[in-house]
Amino acid sequence: MKVVLSIKPEFAFKIFDGSKRFEFRKSIFKNTNVKSVLVYASSPVQQVIGEFEIEEILNYDLQTLWELTQEHSGITKDFYYKYFADREQGFAIKIKKTKKYRTPKCLRTDFNLFPPQSFAYLTEK
Repeated sequence: MKVVLSIKPEFAFKIFDGSKRFEFRKSIFKNTNVKSVLVYASSPVQQVIGEFEIEEILNYDLQTLWELTQEHSGITKDFYYKYFADREQGFAIKIKKTKKYRTPKCLRTDFNLFPPQSFAYLTEK
């Protein structure tokens, strides 16, 4: 099963250039059968630019999570702590293998979905 994640373009593109190996989330999908993620680069791009396989999902207190992920976080420590400001724990999706699309796809036309606030399950045909 796949999910669609809305990710700010600056971070979405870092996933595919290899400088961001973790995608941080305040909450995570409950379905444990999710094995890959469609990357929807949010405004102003507003396109699905690729996908990645999930290696594992980490869930720790913020200090431990940062220590484990900082080298390949693709973000600053300051940004990290501001993002998780109201949380005691966070999630980091470890990216296994990426596939950037040659031609970006339209979420509505190609997948019959609207941009998710956080994530949406994609039922494969």
